Amino acid sequence: MPEGHTIHRAARDHRRALAGQVLAVSSPQGRFAEGAGRIDGRRCLTVEAYGKHLLYGFEGGATLHIHLGLFGRFRVRKLPVTEPRGAVRVRLVSTTHVVDVNGPNTCRLLDEPETLSLIGRIGPDVLRADADPERAFRRISRSRAAIGRLIMDQSVMAGIGNIYRSEILWRQAVHPETPGRAIDRETFDRIWRDAKALLSIGVRRNAIITVDGAAASRSRYGERVNIFGKTRCPACRGDIRRFEIDGRRTFVCEACQPLQAAPVGATS
Repeated sequence: MPEGHTIHRAARDHRRALAGQVLAVSSPQGRFAEGAGRIDGRRCLTVEAYGKHLLYGFEGGATLHIHLGLFGRFRVRKLPVTEPRGAVRVRLVSTTHVVDVNGPNTCRLLDEPETLSLIGRIGPDVLRADADPERAFRRISRSRAAIGRLIMDQSVMAGIGNIYRSEILWRQAVHPETPGRAIDRETFDRIWRDAKALLSIGVRRNAIITVDGAAASRSRYGERVNIFGKTRCPACRGDIRRFEIDGRRTFVCEACQPLQAAPVGATS
């Protein structure tokens, strides 16, 4: 599943290609034909990312909601229009560009109340200027759940995916199995700032880069990450433990990231 920086980069690129223009909207695959027909010929006002959700706002109050899920992808290219590649759920055509959305987990139209309801269910997004980190800290500081689960819960803190989880927590010396209520405000602020910094690099570089000063590489991760997929910690050279949280791979150096218990008497 794409991590939050991918969706924010897509929002930036799609905004440049589509916003302010009257769009031709279709569903080459046919599965979104009715919805496409409702916004075909309308002006696209904005394209916004909220965590892993992409929202295209149209005149008249309709919003196209896209969530790629595990298998969805975007294709953006300049005109002329060419034949669709694969099963294109929705195609958006401006005067300059074509945006195809293939295989999204979610592709639907929302009215204004539904859009506001969706945004209200998404946790504060570390890449949005209007994000309120206090909302995330309140949820985390009251929870018995592991911090490694909480920062990937998109209703708690939006945008962080599996690779960033392991990398951010290693960089901040926090064990992913630490209970949320054991995370003090200073530690949370470090996690939030690091997440914002790393995902911002991801938007600019179109790659996950969590090693300070690293360059992009041709391999999938290469030298751009510290412990994800690795067996040795780059700091202490100790063993990296691999385990799963909610079925997703997680990596930890238990020497550099000692497990911290919740304080005695902490509430749930």
